[in-house]
Amino acid sequence: MKRIVNALLLLIASFILSDHTQAQPLSQSKGFTHADTLRGTYGPSRDWWDVLKYNLNVRFNIKDSTINGHNDIQFKVLKNGTVMQFDLQEPMIVDSIIAHIRDYKVMKHPRLPFRKDGNAYFIEAPDFNGSKINYITVYFHGKPRIARRPPWDGGLIWRKSKDGSPWVSAACQGLGASVWYPCKDHQSDEPDSAELRITCQDTLMAVGNGRFRGKTVNKDGTATYDWAVTNPINNYNIIPYIGKYVHFSEVYPGENGKLDMDYWVLQENLEKAREQFKDAARMMKAFEHWFGPYPFYKDSYKLVDAPHLGMEHQSATAYGNGYRNGYRGTDLSGSGWGLKWDFIIVHESGHEWFANNITSKDIADMWIHESFTNYSETLFTDFWYGKEAGNAYVQGTRKNIQNDIPIIGTYNVNREGSGDMYYKGGNMLHNIRQVINDDEKFRQILRGLNKTFYHKTVTTKEVEDYISRQSKIDFSKVFDQYLRTTQIPVLEYKVEGNKLSYRYTNCVKGFGMPLKVKFKTEQWIRPTEDWKTLDLYPEGDNSFTVDPNFYIITKKTE
Repeated sequence: MKRIVNALLLLIASFILSDHTQAQPLSQSKGFTHADTLRGTYGPSRDWWDVLKYNLNVRFNIKDSTINGHNDIQFKVLKNGTVMQFDLQEPMIVDSIIAHIRDYKVMKHPRLPFRKDGNAYFIEAPDFNGSKINYITVYFHGKPRIARRPPWDGGLIWRKSKDGSPWVSAACQGLGASVWYPCKDHQSDEPDSAELRITCQDTLMAVGNGRFRGKTVNKDGTATYDWAVTNPINNYNIIPYIGKYVHFSEVYPGENGKLDMDYWVLQENLEKAREQFKDAARMMKAFEHWFGPYPFYKDSYKLVDAPHLGMEHQSATAYGNGYRNGYRGTDLSGSGWGLKWDFIIVHESGHEWFANNITSKDIADMWIHESFTNYSETLFTDFWYGKEAGNAYVQGTRKNIQNDIPIIGTYNVNREGSGDMYYKGGNMLHNIRQVINDDEKFRQILRGLNKTFYHKTVTTKEVEDYISRQSKIDFSKVFDQYLRTTQIPVLEYKVEGNKLSYRYTNCVKGFGMPLKVKFKTEQWIRPTEDWKTLDLYPEGDNSFTVDPNFYIITKKTE
């Protein structure tokens, strides 16, 4: 019976870990299509215009799970261009496109013809004036893809709360915001600001990103809720929440002054939320220490009850962890420390710095979002419970690493790499922290990343170069090893009396990450692919160990 129980526990754990380790990344495929290239390439139909603002107006028809509306896309012309591409995924339909062009003192509004190629739409660009702000209006409608298993399988979510009231939202990271509204669906071009007007039945409340600007009651039994974001925002982060929401709030004394922290929860969860959401202020204190000021003071911080597990929707973080500590009540590290705090509050809020403030230009570099945010869990634990607790947490997560494919994905086809961008990426950053061997310097590097790349999109190279430059240590081979291969370095060693011999195998050429070890005394060694020898006297304990904070494999040879 004990064996059967243990087998069942392992099976349950595998499902739990599968859910998290695959959270948000797209499913992998062996080949790429024309549609993948259209979606993932920043080519001549995209690179000549820069999105400035989305003004998105959407009506949610809950009875038949359809939506309709329009998006005003403001943009600036960067260079001459003849064809403009935007995206809207089937089965959604574009009804018409209107340009707004000033011809001397007269504003003209021509209807633009367009052609469709799968989920991409192309229009012949009229004579936009590059020195002015231009915009087009795209009218659309349809029954968007329904998320079957959000947030992992994305789309629109049409559910009901316990009292039978409608509860609606969306989750579309990886899949793309174009699953429900027309946009330039590429991470490298974020709108500098956005407005979201949500229309639904007036017995419900609609919550969006940024700050609430008011409610308009319509004559047909609906109401329109007006939300506005003043900072740059990822397309997939612009998200509606509709339900029987109630609100409470607090003001946090942050590094940049008073920060509004708002909580929108279903009425049935109000009392539980007042207690559980105390972790939000704890999160803010820890992350402002490690990463610098919260990046979106002007737009506030929010947690919103969501009909799915959670997502990093900028200034409106989706929460669906069941008001339990850990990840759905479990500790993903197995160390015990993961049950001291609410995983979704900590992890998804960590994305406000890494994903929302600093965004990868290509989804292939999604490790920038997930590895740093995975490591934010360790840093939160370190801040509140001490360094040994943080070390135990990150070491415990290694059991979740798959080493199936490289962490960095394929560029220009909207395809990320392995789900190891979470745990393996977090352990890579822990390695780097050990090598720097100065927590204050490491903290200043994390804060410097958020200051240098504030509200920007970046590449892997920019992040790698910044860390190496600021630490004055060349980490290029460390990044190559852990991001671009599935090989875990092996330290081979042998002990002969007072002599220790050691070398790296199973590594990229030139790999030479220093290690903190204990052989007679605690000290640093600098292995390479060639054998090195260390002699120590006097005679004594000749046992050899590597500091467990390094994610490598040790192998004793004869």
